[in-house]
Amino acid sequence: MLIPFSTKNCFQLLYNLKVPAAGFKNTVKSGLILQSISNDVYQNLAVEDWIHDHMNLEGKPVLFLWRNSPSVVIGRHQNPWRECNLNLMREEGIKLARRRSGGGTVYHDMGNINLTFFTTKKKYDRMENLKLVVRALNAVQPQLDVQATKRFDLLLDGQFKISGTASKIGRTTAYHHCTLLCSTDGTFLSSMLKSPYQGIRSNATASIPALVKNLLEKDPTLTCEVLMNAIAAEYAAYHQIDNHINLINPTDETLFPGINSKAKELQTWEWIYGKTPKFSIDTSFNVLHGQSHLEIRVFIDIKNGRIEICNIKAPDHWLPLEICDKLNSSFIGSKFCPIETTMLINILRRTSPEDDELHSKWNILCEKIKGIM
Repeated sequence: MLIPFSTKNCFQLLYNLKVPAAGFKNTVKSGLILQSISNDVYQNLAVEDWIHDHMNLEGKPVLFLWRNSPSVVIGRHQNPWRECNLNLMREEGIKLARRRSGGGTVYHDMGNINLTFFTTKKKYDRMENLKLVVRALNAVQPQLDVQATKRFDLLLDGQFKISGTASKIGRTTAYHHCTLLCSTDGTFLSSMLKSPYQGIRSNATASIPALVKNLLEKDPTLTCEVLMNAIAAEYAAYHQIDNHINLINPTDETLFPGINSKAKELQTWEWIYGKTPKFSIDTSFNVLHGQSHLEIRVFIDIKNGRIEICNIKAPDHWLPLEICDKLNSSFIGSKFCPIETTMLINILRRTSPEDDELHSKWNILCEKIKGIM
């Protein structure tokens, strides 16, 4: 049963918060099931942060159900250039988000259900949560062969991954979140999560590829709505609470004081890209010169998302060494992103002698370098 949430029924929520009196307050005796009315990945991730930071979960666990418009979500310690096709994502308008939990990269759309299980640190139990999901699936379709693995994935028919897991454990609270593939666009999923970038050297957490399958392919009655209701019912039965799915607006500051600042932080370049563990790129590309191709070597060190060392090597007869050095020094300290690279090249063109051939070569290099960003 869906119940819209407002300040009038805040009384249903958890008490003893670590925030001022506004927002969720007084008195729920057991647990709570929430569902976001937003499909914005940053807003929904902010709800996770807010609950983790502000709710007292002692004896009052929370299940949060949410879905997002098309987006790619990387783990806290991952490298987006190694995990996904950033150029294609920009072309298609697909959002990139970095969550605060570990784990691998996932593709979200409205056919993918996200489940977040909030508990105290002592009650944190990923396997128990996954068993709950399996029971819910079997309650809807007893013939489904779904098993939890030691890696805390869910496999369909022993081979197809339908759910992946990540978690965050704080000082007193913890959450475990997982996906559930219902009717996700498989073509987009595979193309967005396939990095085209070569020569990346990084110690960042790497995702583990897997065969995936939608539950809707197995049984056309297994819609997202059916599955969310089934999971909510199983959760309510397990925790002996009312089977009510409470609809929440993640932008409502009266319910979640300070939540919009959390969502805003999650959208910043400094968080999404700047938190990437230090990495380097050692690659090359060819440029046309007359009737032949010349090799351009590129070595770049990136720290906190910014270029720390840049060494672009081109044949002297194509681009003089002093010009190459000027280009290399210009990149130092700049963001490793195509927008900033375009700005740098434009500045170089304005501050250098008017030489159409030289400017043309800079433009060629600019486009090639943006291609690895």
